[in-house]
Formats: sequence, structure tokens, C-alpha cells
Amino acid sequence: MSVASWISSHRRSILFLMAVLALGGAIAAFQLPTSLFPTVDFPRVVVSLDAGDQPPQQMEMLVTRPVEEAVRRVPGVKNVRSTTARGSAEISVNFDWGLDMASATLQVNAATAQIMSQLPPGTVVQTRRMDPTVFPIIAYSLTSATVSPVKLRDLADYQLRPLLSGVPGVAQVQAIGGALEEYQVEVDPQKLLVRSLTADDVARTLSANNVINVVGRLEDHYKLYLVMSEARLQTIEQIQQTVLSSGVNGVVRVQDVATVKRSTVPEWIRVTADGRSAVLLSIYQQPGSNSVQIANDVKTKLRDFQSQLPAGVSIANWYDQSELVTASASSVRDAILIGIGLAALVLLVFLRNVKITLIAVIVVPAVLATTVVVVWLLNMSFNIMTLGGMAAAVGLIIDDAIVMIEHIVRRLHGSKEAVANNVMNSALEFFRPLLGSSASTLIIFAPLAFLSGVTGAFFKALSVTMATSLFISFLITWLAVPVLASKFLNEKDANADQNGRITLWFHEKYTRIMLRLLKQPVLVLLAVIPLLGAGYIGFQHVGSGFMPSMDEGGFVLDYYTEPGTAVTETDRLVRQLEAIVQQNPNVQTYSRRTGTGLGGGISEPNHGDFFVRLKQGKRQPVDQVMEQIRARTEQEIPGLHTEMAQLMEDLIGDLTAVPQPVEIKIFSADPKALSGIATKVAARIAKINGVVDVKNGINPAGDALQVHIDPLKAAQEGLDPAAVTKTLSDSLSGNVTTQVMTDVKTIGLRVRLPQEMRQTDQDLGLLTVRAPDGHLLPLKRIASIDKLTGQAEINRENLKQMIAVTARISGRDLGSVITDVKKELAQPGLLPQGSYFQLGGLYEQQRIAFQGLMTVFAAAAVLVFLLLLFMYESFRLAGVILFTSLISVSAVFVGLSLTGIDLNISAMMGMTMIIGIVTEVAIFYFSEQQDLMRSTDRISALIEAGKNRMRPIAMTTLAAILTLLPLALALGEGSEMQQPLAIAIISGLLVQLPLVLVVMPVIYSTLKREDIKRPGA
Repeated sequence: MSVASWISSHRRSILFLMAVLALGGAIAAFQLPTSLFPTVDFPRVVVSLDAGDQPPQQMEMLVTRPVEEAVRRVPGVKNVRSTTARGSAEISVNFDWGLDMASATLQVNAATAQIMSQLPPGTVVQTRRMDPTVFPIIAYSLTSATVSPVKLRDLADYQLRPLLSGVPGVAQVQAIGGALEEYQVEVDPQKLLVRSLTADDVARTLSANNVINVVGRLEDHYKLYLVMSEARLQTIEQIQQTVLSSGVNGVVRVQDVATVKRSTVPEWIRVTADGRSAVLLSIYQQPGSNSVQIANDVKTKLRDFQSQLPAGVSIANWYDQSELVTASASSVRDAILIGIGLAALVLLVFLRNVKITLIAVIVVPAVLATTVVVVWLLNMSFNIMTLGGMAAAVGLIIDDAIVMIEHIVRRLHGSKEAVANNVMNSALEFFRPLLGSSASTLIIFAPLAFLSGVTGAFFKALSVTMATSLFISFLITWLAVPVLASKFLNEKDANADQNGRITLWFHEKYTRIMLRLLKQPVLVLLAVIPLLGAGYIGFQHVGSGFMPSMDEGGFVLDYYTEPGTAVTETDRLVRQLEAIVQQNPNVQTYSRRTGTGLGGGISEPNHGDFFVRLKQGKRQPVDQVMEQIRARTEQEIPGLHTEMAQLMEDLIGDLTAVPQPVEIKIFSADPKALSGIATKVAARIAKINGVVDVKNGINPAGDALQVHIDPLKAAQEGLDPAAVTKTLSDSLSGNVTTQVMTDVKTIGLRVRLPQEMRQTDQDLGLLTVRAPDGHLLPLKRIASIDKLTGQAEINRENLKQMIAVTARISGRDLGSVITDVKKELAQPGLLPQGSYFQLGGLYEQQRIAFQGLMTVFAAAAVLVFLLLLFMYESFRLAGVILFTSLISVSAVFVGLSLTGIDLNISAMMGMTMIIGIVTEVAIFYFSEQQDLMRSTDRISALIEAGKNRMRPIAMTTLAAILTLLPLALALGEGSEMQQPLAIAIISGLLVQLPLVLVVMPVIYSTLKREDIKRPGA
């Protein structure tokens, strides 16, 4: 049985299978998780170390170095980078892409566990694997003018957190801000002295009077009882009445030596929302969960909870990632629908037949729905890359249907054979050209599977989606289109005139032009040279970038005051910044943190961040808004330093350990010289146009008061340094000696000195210390107090000390800025002998990505050439087709330059794809030319093949351009990610028609004539 007969006899099965797959795709679309970006296993593990308040140099020697050396031995480690500050360190362990990060994290844990005994006692080690869930997907603020900060925080902790933690897919709900309640017992040193007591006596006694313990079991006849001993403190009165001592002088109670009050836990952070003190709730998702569904469920829960809110409490949403995800998905959906509509219009204009148009157009939703099934089977998600891949594939999908249906219609015209038989025979005849053309596009994606890094992680999802769509398109075009055509086309359609007056005019003009050019091929060369020249000029002028940027509708604003600035002073300065943010007409809402950050964790009191959410609808672009706020801040608040970035850019930077677009890592044989060099380098690059938010990498801690305990004097008093240190800690920070239990929570009970007795360094010297024999003495008798200037953080990379100067970019492309940075760094005298620099940041990621993509580009060209060689067994013909495809790349550079789009990884993917697309059309041309060679001479065959393929090539070119147009125009949120790819492909398509129909045949005709194997022969 022939293939045509098999298709004809199984036409019902084919159509039913297509319908089932389409229906399955529609169902799977509702089951797929939805997120902003693909699920990516970032190869980074962070080890956080906490060792009290040790100075940075001591911390680096005793803690950071041993841990660095231990994790460096873990298999697969590519790079180790550390930052050591006072009492803490963070070590970033970067692995090769593609490793099993769950296993790698366990190995890092094992490596740190092995050296725990070598670290100072009390050192806390925390290991965490970096993934996108370290940032919230939706967040809310609780504010009130009437409800206390304590009650607001209780509302968040004991009602909202449990409520939202039950939402499927939620990993954790974090609350910060407000205040945590505690009882404070402020002791009077003079009253304690008179009664021969200390603060430690008060703390120990309170703890001993607040117990509940199981002491055993008692069996009484037939019953077994659990025996519990209980003496609990539950009220302020009970705390006040607690007996400290008793004797001949009477009973001494807590109230005799201290003041007991309800207060709040001391905090070194500040949290606000829209100018008011707030509690911030951040909801984090589990890896692989559906962010849109989670956000919707959270909104539903909170909407239902509104009736239970205390009077005067407001809940406001200040961040919602699902809005960007939904808007991006809607934009891509609209781009697909608009593209299909425009492609249908092209078919209708050219073919002037509604039935034929519908047959071609129906292929697109069938292919896309079937693609969704494959995406579901591969455990992928709907995200900006998979949806963008589908949108970009629409033009290529409909291309297959167009060339098939056009070939069928042309073969039907004037044929006396039965329509059904003619259709099947035409489809079988076109199988080999269709297979070759589809293969030429599909093999472009094969090298992309070997891309690593951020490029591979993000664009692999787009590549898989597009390749899947194109393969399914080939199958449906070959199997289903002929079945549909045989079903719906009749003799009237077959006999309809396919060539209108305009088509005949183009054919006549084309014949004249080709006859002249074939006689004078040098004219083609004169036409190609300007295109190549324009491409070179475009290449020289086009900027270069890394990932395409998009307007997320919000941004993160990091701020810093001078090191050692008190949290109250930082708060005062930041309130001025809040006013600037609030006054910007583009801002809808914001949240602010001081002493902590959006990603969680505690930072210095002089550091914090905002998340600024912009208004939806008509407003200025986010880059302009950031520039406005930056300019006003620099002018009006000179003591405040800021950095701004969109959240996804900031998130990807954190996940990949790439903090800024510009990063200059400075190494020196003399570590002490690093700070001076970094200051000079920062001053130089700050003068470069477009370079903003420059940081010299010198991050000193605040000043410190060092209490030096004299061991000899302490010993003479019967004390040791550890005992004195504990007394100091209890006096300054207080001793949370026990927990008072209530119905829903526990409240800490802190014993400490009153605030007025611990304000200055002189107060420290007067603190009372109790010796073991009971006598009391002032601290200054056994210790001296010195002021220490804060030491800078110590940065190391691969066990070498370095310092990193960083900056962001505004209004320029990455490539041109880095060129200027290199010029400044090359100035004589800037780097002393023994010092050198390395460029990191986004530039390093761009360099790695471009190297990978250039390898992909070369591999794609080789694979296309190999395919053509297999098809035609002719080096000359394969070379002509590949050369023609490569010429189209010149148009890509022209298009990018004219539209102001940077050459980034998205544009380079489009540039690579255009080789396969032009090759696909060239194969259609030569398949026709080879058929005509059987009955006519070579020149006539070249011209007739051009005339016969002119209409389908024009239709596919126009259809592809129009389907990509919505993406190229970046209509809607999130479409900026595919804009460079769409512009690159459209630019190549604009020259495709003249290159394939004119330039390629002329170049081919000038070659030595040889027998060329017909495809499949």
C-alpha cells in the first residue's frame, strides 16, 4: 500500500487523533503551573556563618578560611567567593551548570560539618540552596492608626500566617515589622547594691519561679496519673511579687529593686508601607508550584478574612508577581491571535478562497494545543519563555501549511485527475521538500541543547517549545492538511484561476530581471555588496547586552547611610526618601525596610531597601521613573546612597552571584593597598557617561567600643573574662531569662538595666560586677574601654583577597560601557605594580553566553550544510544555499541598529534561526527547480522555479513577518523578552524573497554545471 493510499484510508483516524490531541492540549493548559520564568536549577549554594561580634580580620582567619577550604574540595565546585564582616561571613559556592544541586547542597553541608570542631565555640553555620523561591511571589502590608504595633504583629503571626500557610504550594509566610511583646524588668543598681543582689540574681530567681515540669507518674488503684509540678508567672503583679531573698531584714521582692512593665523586644529594624509603620507579610512559593494559582488562593483567603479584621486595620497589596505573569501570558496570547489573524488575511488575499485559508489556519491551534501536551509531559510550565516560543513559532507553523496547501492547489489547477487522488499524490510529491525544509529549521535547535549558564537555563525552554511546535507542524501538515484538502476542496476550487493580474505582472517583471541578471551576474554582486556593507555598519553601531530587559511595573531601591549610623538617624534620612517616592506621580504603592532586606535576613542598621510598585496603565517607563528618583535623591539627600534595579534583574543577580552589570574585581600582592586602588577606580568609572550607582566596594562596619578585660586584675577579684563578659551582656542586651505563657503565645521576660544607665561609654565603666565571694566592684577596676574604628569587609575569591568596584548602567548598552571602562582601566598609573583586575558582573555572563551562542551559530551552519549535502550530494549547491542564508544575517544587524535593540542572547537566537528559515525556503525553490530540469534547460528551470515559488514564498514571508509583528512591537507586558528575537527574524525575512528568488539562482547559475541529485533520489 502506498503512503498516499495509507493516509487516505486512515483519514478519519488522523483527524480524530488531531482532535484528541488538541482537546488534550486544551485540558492540559488548565493543569500546567504558571510562572514568570522556567524552573531553573541555579548552581549556587550559600553558606552563612555567625560567630558573635568578632572583628573581620579575626573572623576571616578563624572562620571564613577553614570553611572556604573545606567547601572548595566538594566535587563540581567552580568558584568560591566570600565576604567577611564583623561577626559574620557569607560564602558563595558556585558549581558547574547541570549538576544535581540537591546532592551538591548535601555535600557542602557534610564538608562544613567535618570542620565544625575547628571553628570558635558558638559558631552557627547555615547552608541554603539558591533558587527563585528566596523572593516572595505576593506580599501585603498591615497598617493602622488605632491598633498598636504589637497587636498588628500578633494579627500577622497568629491569624494570617496560619491562614495563608494552608494555601497549596505555599512554602512559608514571613512577617516582619510591628513589635513583639515582652515583659521587661529594669533593675536599679543602687537598690541591688544595698541588698547585696545583682541583676543575675533577679534573672535566676524569676526563671526558678516560672516552671512547669513533669516529675513522674503515680498509680492509684486502677488509674495512672501524670504528676506535674507547676509554678507559673502570668501577670505583672506575680512578677513584681516574686521573692528574691528573705531573712532577718525581711523579704525582698522584685518590685523592691526593679520596675516591671510591658514593653517590646528591642529591634534594630524599621518597616513602613506608604509612609506608615507597618507589618509586612511575604508569601513564598514551593519550587515548581503554580504562582498564579497561589496568588489567587491567597487573595481569596484574605478577601474572606476581611470581616474578621479588627476595626481600623488595613491590608494592602504591595507586590504581586502573578500580575506580571498574567499580563505577560495575556500579551503572548494576544500576539498569537493577532498573528494568526494577519496570516489568515495574507492567505485570503493571495489565494482568494475561504476554504483553503481555513484549512491552513486550522493547523496553528491544532499544533499549539498538541505542543501544550508535550510541555505538560516534560513537566514544564507556562512561562514567559515557553509561551514566547509558541508565539514565535506561529509564523513558521503556518509557513508549512501555506506551502503544502499552495502546492496542492497549484497541482489541482487544470488537472483532470479526481480531486482526492490529486491531493494525496501532490502531498506525497511534496513530502521530501517538506521534510528537508522542516529539518533545516529543526536542526538549528539541536546545538542549543548544549548551552549552559543563564542562557541555556532560560532559552532552552523557548528552544524546546519551538522545536516541538515545528516538528508537530510538520506531521500535521503532511498528514492532516491533505486529508482536510481532499475533504473540502472540489473541482470548482481546482479549476479556479489562481493567477490574478498582479501575479502575472510580477511574473513578467521577474522574467525580464532574471534574464538580464543571468547574463550579467556581476549586477547581483553590486546589489549584495551594499547589503553586506550595511550589515557591517549596523554591526559597528548596534549595542550589546545580556538578557533583554522588560518593564516589570516595579523596582527595588537599595539605600545606605554612612557606616555606624544609628537606626533612628537612618530612619530620619529615609523618611525624606519616602517623600520623594510618594510624590512621584507614577508610584502606586511601596514598602520599606531598614536593617533587613526584601529577601529576608538581617543587615546593618544603616542599610535597607524599598520595593516600589508603579501604577498600571498609562505611565512613564520604569527606567525613567528610577532616573527621576535617583536624581532627586542625589540632589536633596546627600548622606544617602542608593541603587535601583527591577526585581527580576535583582533576583537573577542574586541567584547567579552577579551583583551588578559592571563589576571590576581588583587583586593585589599587597592586600592593604586594595582600598586605595578601589577608591581611584570608582572615581574614574563614575565619570563615564551612563554609569550610575557606583560603589567602591569598601564596606566598613560601624565604630565599636572594645572592653579589654585584664585577666590578672580579674583574677585578683576572683573573676575570669567569661564571667565578666556575661555580666556585660546581661546588663546591656538584657537576659531573657524565661517565657511567660499565655493562651496563644509566649512572652519573653527580660532583665536589664534602665536605658539611662547604658547610654555612654562612661556608663559601661560604672557597671557593677559581682565576684564569687559576693563583693561588688565597678567594671573599670578590671577593664579598659577603647573606641575602635570600624573595619571594612574582607572579600575573597578562590582563596585570594580582592575588592570589587561595582556600578549599574542607565541609558546605554552594556558593551559600549565596558569598552569605556576598559579604556579608563588602561590609563597608566591607575593600577600599581603587582595589582591586576578582572571584569565580572553581567559582562562576564554576556561574554560566556556570546561564546556559547557563537558556537551554536557555527554548529547550526555546519549542520545545515550537512543536511543540504545529504539532500543534493553537491558541495556547490549546498554552499550556494548556505551562503545565501548567511547573507541574510547582514539584514539582522541593520534591523537591530535601526530599531535601537541591543545584540543580546535573544537577538542572537533569532540570528541563528534565520539561517534555518532562509534555508527552508531555498529548499522549496530548488525542489521545484530540480523537477523542472527534467523537461527544460537550466536557465528556464531557474526562472520558472522562481515564478512557481514566488507566491508561496511571498505568502510565507509575509505571514511570518505579520505573525511576529506583535512581538516585535512589544505589545503588552513581558513581550520585551522576545522582541529582539522577533526583530532579528523579521529583518532576515525582509530580504529573504529577493535573496532566494534572485541572488541565489544567479550565483548558482554562474557555477560550473553539474548533475545534481534530486532530493530523495
